[in-house]
Amino acid sequence: MEDRLFTFAGMINSDHHFITAFYTILCAVVCVFMAKLATRNMRVIPSGLQNLYEATISGMLYMAKDVIGEEKARKYFPLAGTIGFYVFFCNIIGMIPGFEAPTAAWDFTLVLALVVFFYYHFEGIRTQGVIHYFAHFMGPVKWLAPLMFPIEIISHLSRIISLSFRLFGNIKGDDMFLLVMLMLVPWLVPVVPFAILAFMALLQAFVFMILTYVYLAGAVLVEEEGH
Repeated sequence: MEDRLFTFAGMINSDHHFITAFYTILCAVVCVFMAKLATRNMRVIPSGLQNLYEATISGMLYMAKDVIGEEKARKYFPLAGTIGFYVFFCNIIGMIPGFEAPTAAWDFTLVLALVVFFYYHFEGIRTQGVIHYFAHFMGPVKWLAPLMFPIEIISHLSRIISLSFRLFGNIKGDDMFLLVMLMLVPWLVPVVPFAILAFMALLQAFVFMILTYVYLAGAVLVEEEGH
């Protein structure tokens, strides 16, 4: 399946792990470069790329504050926002012929999911304390603890699978869809499929970002919710 896909990185080394790593680093460089480009000449009245980034970040924070509150939305934006932008660039690069989306590799999405998983648990323990944080896993009634604790553990572990495979499955499916379309109309640009894939790239980046906020909210707002 992988042999039929041409990528520029494959001309250097045909190993798929190398190709994924190559485009992972490339997307990180592009992400940083675009951020630097947007902030190199900051103006009070933004225009161009600065305006686009400011509008995008404002929209992300606006939606995140409904999940975790404005103060914590801003506090955790360096992680959640960076993931949102990075996943978007990793998704969108797969639409360019000769390039491959790193997010179409399950090991890449698994690493992202593990970063979120360990970070929100770290923040939960740091905010609530070890005893209070894990007491949340016991349920509202003490005698239910032996039942609730393993259920909560399984529930949290399933988030790794949910985060990683949702992103991987959607982007891998999009890549296969694009490949089929290009085979059917190799000399024409399939505008509608490209528009759909661009929307899906944006949507999956948003979903990953907002779920990061949801999991962080569940970890750091436990006490505020009265559990």
